Amino acid sequence: MYSRAMQASTARILTTHAGSLPRPPALRDAMIRLSRREPVDRVALDALIEDATRRAIAQQLAAGIDVGNDGEQSRESFFTYLQHRMSGFGGESTRPIMRDLLRYPSFLALKAPELSRDMVDLLRAPRAEGPIAYVDRTAVERDGERYRGLLAEAGAGFVESFMTAPSPGIVACAMENAHYPTFEEYVVAVAEALRPEYLAIVRQGFVLQVDAPDLAMERHTRFADRPLQEYLDFTDLVVRALNRALAQVPRDRIRLHVCWGNYEGPHEDDVALAEILPHLAHARVGALVLSMANPRHQHEWRVLRAQPLPGSWLLVAGVIDPTTNFVEHPEVVAERLERAAAAIGDPRRVLAGTDCGFDTAAGLGAVADEVVWAKLRALRAGADLATRRLLG
Repeated sequence: MYSRAMQASTARILTTHAGSLPRPPALRDAMIRLSRREPVDRVALDALIEDATRRAIAQQLAAGIDVGNDGEQSRESFFTYLQHRMSGFGGESTRPIMRDLLRYPSFLALKAPELSRDMVDLLRAPRAEGPIAYVDRTAVERDGERYRGLLAEAGAGFVESFMTAPSPGIVACAMENAHYPTFEEYVVAVAEALRPEYLAIVRQGFVLQVDAPDLAMERHTRFADRPLQEYLDFTDLVVRALNRALAQVPRDRIRLHVCWGNYEGPHEDDVALAEILPHLAHARVGALVLSMANPRHQHEWRVLRAQPLPGSWLLVAGVIDPTTNFVEHPEVVAERLERAAAAIGDPRRVLAGTDCGFDTAAGLGAVADEVVWAKLRALRAGADLATRRLLG
């Protein structure tokens, strides 16, 4: 078991991101077919994944990323890939669309061409039709081996590497339950099934990032018409199930990624950070990856000042917005990091990151390929400015 704690910003503000990076067109198309369980040439797919991972590593290193990953190139999306590693999934879910989008028909009409393009459809993910169990441990091991080999080939490395896996809550909400007697039993079963993947990632020497948009976004999807307390009870259920699944993983090797949905939209129904933060604080993790760059949540650094994170936690502050093709000015990045550091009270506990991934499902990315790398270069430049001002 890897024992070293996650790297803090001791000498400089470290840079990272939320996980997914652009997939080349050929890989994107193959992943879309794979998500639909259509025939895919596995040998050709493996070659595409290797080439795309090599590229993702090179682009991150060139941009100055300190804590990097494989760009999730081997996965069709950040959670539906589990249908290939677990038993019990089949059919199709009918996930409700985010409530804020429904309020503005003209916005949906404006986005219709974008929404109709070929992509992995996260609103029509497979559903649980039988007992959920983790049956293919070779895939996560292969991901790690490929990544380490390509890092060695590059001749340069990151300060640290991470690998992502979804929370039981997002799986249970987006991959509907058609098997278990209750939703609560389904969440617990998914958490138990995810345990081997969580353990495998850390045992390979990577930081584990648990992707949990459910801990913010589900307030305006599954729980849009329910009292706030029901949503907070759901949050507590997921955190308890997650903690059990992570019981054998050192908490200082885990970061929890929470966001309100990686899409451009009004976001008027987003639950306030102040409402959920006390519940997130019970998670058995060592860092929080938080959306803080988008226009709806830039102000919530103040919440972190009023409701401090657990003293041992790091904060990966989202200072780059992955839903817009604006390239953030380094001064803007630095200012956001300075506010986050002031709220936390210690710049060494702050890393510079992105609100969410750049291609969370194949074909879903909203930012042009070249612009993604420009944004990550701006992240590095802004972190350097913040380093000079905060750390000397």
